[in-house]
Amino acid sequence: MAKTTKEEPKKKAYDASSITVLEGLEPVRKRPGMYIGTTGPDGLHHLVWEIFDNARDEAMANRCDEIEVALLPDNYVRVADNGNGVPVGIHPKTKVSALETIMTTLHAGGKFDHDAYKVSGGLHGVGASVVNALSEHTKVVVHQDGGMHVQEYKIGKPLAKVKKIGASKEHGTIVLFKPDAAIFKEGIEWNLEKIIAHLRQQAYLIKGVRVRVIDARNVKEAFQTETIFSDKQPNASSMTFYFEGGLKSLVAFYNNHQTPVHKNIFYVDREQDKVNVEVALQYVDDITSRTTAFANNTYTSEGGTHITGFKTALTRSLNTYGRNANILKEKDENFTGDDVLEGITAVVSVKLSEIQFEGQTKSKLGSVEAQGAVATVFGEAFGAFLEENPDDARSIINKVLLALKARKAAKAAKDSVLRKGALEGMTLPGKLADCQTKSAEEGELFIVEGDSAGGSSKQGRDRRTQAILPLRGKILNVERARLDKMLASLEIRALVIAMGTAIGDVFDISKLRYHKIIIATDADVDGAHIRTLLLTLLYRHFRPIIEGGFVYIAQPPLYKITKGKAIAYAYSDKEKEAALKEMSGASVQRYKGLGEMNPSELWETTMDPARRMLKQVHIEDAETADRIFDILMGTDVASRKSFIQSNAKFATLDV
Repeated sequence: MAKTTKEEPKKKAYDASSITVLEGLEPVRKRPGMYIGTTGPDGLHHLVWEIFDNARDEAMANRCDEIEVALLPDNYVRVADNGNGVPVGIHPKTKVSALETIMTTLHAGGKFDHDAYKVSGGLHGVGASVVNALSEHTKVVVHQDGGMHVQEYKIGKPLAKVKKIGASKEHGTIVLFKPDAAIFKEGIEWNLEKIIAHLRQQAYLIKGVRVRVIDARNVKEAFQTETIFSDKQPNASSMTFYFEGGLKSLVAFYNNHQTPVHKNIFYVDREQDKVNVEVALQYVDDITSRTTAFANNTYTSEGGTHITGFKTALTRSLNTYGRNANILKEKDENFTGDDVLEGITAVVSVKLSEIQFEGQTKSKLGSVEAQGAVATVFGEAFGAFLEENPDDARSIINKVLLALKARKAAKAAKDSVLRKGALEGMTLPGKLADCQTKSAEEGELFIVEGDSAGGSSKQGRDRRTQAILPLRGKILNVERARLDKMLASLEIRALVIAMGTAIGDVFDISKLRYHKIIIATDADVDGAHIRTLLLTLLYRHFRPIIEGGFVYIAQPPLYKITKGKAIAYAYSDKEKEAALKEMSGASVQRYKGLGEMNPSELWETTMDPARRMLKQVHIEDAETADRIFDILMGTDVASRKSFIQSNAKFATLDV
């Protein structure tokens, strides 16, 4: 038999012709995540932040005292400021308008000229052009030198040259843009609360500047887009922020639902080695640390060198004062960084000309000089504050002393558990029905309510991949509980042991034994409460597990509809009504809890990966999440009542 051979395809030579050159703004559209982090909701809103940052930089240069952000119909956003206006003259190098250069060229902008902008927070010539590249349509109107100039763009490319369209007595810049749906495939939906929260925060940071937010998305009347400010737009809701207290006011705002430990809020605003340092702090009766950091008014969620300098100086200052005041005796150990941060609300802001961020999205400050400047300015000022305010100082020291004692007690509790080998996974809790697989990627841990549900789920599960941990009653509310008290709770201890990660300073997410932690509680008020308590525990002490996408909420059915041999399950009243229309004369069983289901029903509806409904738990805004947990799970009854009354209409709980 003749042997046939298949001709091998010729390999293309790797030479100079193989190199692809992306011109203009093509790199942005090719890899948008490199510039805005993600094409999801966070990246979408990042476009607003970037254009706002340009207006804010005008304010930081003392050329602007009012900024307006408007949400318009058809997904448009309009950002206006009364600054000097973007230059519209011909750029000597590009031979086109400076405006066109800024909007269509990466790394082009005034932020590189420190005579023009001593301090800026934008992407150094990237921000405006990136927004333009990722927008279906962009329009820029500049009021400058008695004239009004305009240029429009489609997917980052100019439709015509910059044109003077009339005279103007105003000055400033207007940027109108519509994000490209081809880039933001998850949909273009503006979160007004998110935008308000961000711009409110910015208003605190640029004291003396008026920041206005307008929601005109549902307004039928035409929005005046070429006049600088349109705050008199009829039928549009708006909110204006103006603060003269700066970070001191911001700390007071953050502590609105807290009980302060001391009366006076510490505040310093001073320059050191060409770095402006602004810090405000106040301790509250809580065990959570809330430290917020900014660099050139950009929120640095991952901290950086300015936070390192702050923490170093804070620890040193309190240890020095404690020793000098003889509160810390010779035999006493020094406060640690964790001790001094417990219960603190602090905001640290630095401004410097040669700023270096780690990463394009500016989440972490890398400028070395910021560390020394913050440590010096804050250390000196805080030391003086403690000396000049002895009552405040004693209250702070006593608060930190309590944290030190609690740390020792927590360590003793952890050591006790560790000695038994529990947190090392050597001895799993007796109530845990573990799965057979040793692969964390395959493993699922169902946290169920009560022994009844535990019994049904143990019988109905897939033993190979599914583990069951029943909890008796409601677990401890950990929002105000210290680690030693937590570990004294048998239910919490069982959960910690089952997950395998340990807790506190020995937490290690790599040891997580299951990559699906599934909260399966009853669909009633008690079940909702237990679910909230569990989420509080996971958020406060196992946050990386949530951030890693390992936490889910099971959605058991509310009804079983039966007619003869035909069975249907309904997860809402709407689904029940639809099923009854199709199955006329069917009987309906209402499930109040998982314990009412037999093993096969529980498997079919809640545990079978092919048919079950799971909701993955995400943290979209950590700051908002912190505040909600504070309000709902804290001790401020009045705030909790107000929150529940205001948000009751959004609740979907079936009781």
